[in-house]
Amino acid sequence: MHGQDLQAPVRIPDLGEITEAARRIAPHLDESPVFELPLGLPGKRIFIKDEGRNRAGAFKLRGALNAVLSCPHERIAEGVCTVSSGNMAYAVAVAARIAGVPMAAYMYAHAPHSKMEGVRENGGEVRIVSDEVYWSYALGQSAPETEWAYIYPVTDQAVITGHASIGLEIAQQVPDADVVLTPYGAGGLTTGTASALHRLGHTAEVVAVEAEVATPVAAALAAGHPVTVEMQRSFVKAIGAPTVIDGVWSATRQLVRRSSVVTLEQTVAAMRLLYDEAKIVTEGASATALAAAIHDPALTGTIVCVLSGHNIDAADYATVLQGGIPQ
Repeated sequence: MHGQDLQAPVRIPDLGEITEAARRIAPHLDESPVFELPLGLPGKRIFIKDEGRNRAGAFKLRGALNAVLSCPHERIAEGVCTVSSGNMAYAVAVAARIAGVPMAAYMYAHAPHSKMEGVRENGGEVRIVSDEVYWSYALGQSAPETEWAYIYPVTDQAVITGHASIGLEIAQQVPDADVVLTPYGAGGLTTGTASALHRLGHTAEVVAVEAEVATPVAAALAAGHPVTVEMQRSFVKAIGAPTVIDGVWSATRQLVRRSSVVTLEQTVAAMRLLYDEAKIVTEGASATALAAAIHDPALTGTIVCVLSGHNIDAADYATVLQGGIPQ
């Protein structure tokens, strides 16, 4: 099954693999829309690509669908499982429902309730583990003891290849893009998107976006290798980890040259802007891309901000709309 060798390095998929994945998943999700957000910022044209408009509410449905649907049914018949702080759990639950197989997600207790409910509403089981066990699974240091097919979302080649379909769409939707901003969690969105643009020979630079509460990409780029950084808990849960993961970083570092770090204040301001200007409800991690486009002076030209997902707890979002920063 995909993901059993957790430390295996991710390959940059070739164009044929990416287009095949895009065809495989196409019946189950629509191409995500792109629109210009006219903010009048000198030297910048900002476009939004909204990956939250699918039944899992996040880009991760692409990789989940490709991983589940490309696997022989007899291997997944007993069930599929994954580790996730939320969006991948939700996405694998949707993919498993489409495939007609059981599903379980290993999550920590403070994962967003909206994402736990998304798993349960699609017939999946939420298996709560301690923070220590969660991070051991999430960083690929160990795996659950189970006979179910385990999809490790970080280095599963089929997952990364599914995410790469985003890059194919961007190349068609905004052919003159200079910069593509991608929130960096485990690295799948950034690496997948950059893989497709690279294979197409597109000149757009893909930049990893991080929140100030955890900046492992900036640290790894500065050091020349993965390092451990301090991580502060915040409402931005879908990105930020204590380190980049070797298995995917080996591909990421071939494709990505810089990161952009935003503050929590800039993030919530971008969330409010998206609601005010486009009536888009988005989670904190997702809004970091727009925050970077607005506030990072090094980012200029035609900029595509990939919104990674819509899934945020109602109480946190209410706090944002009221001008606060959720705890």
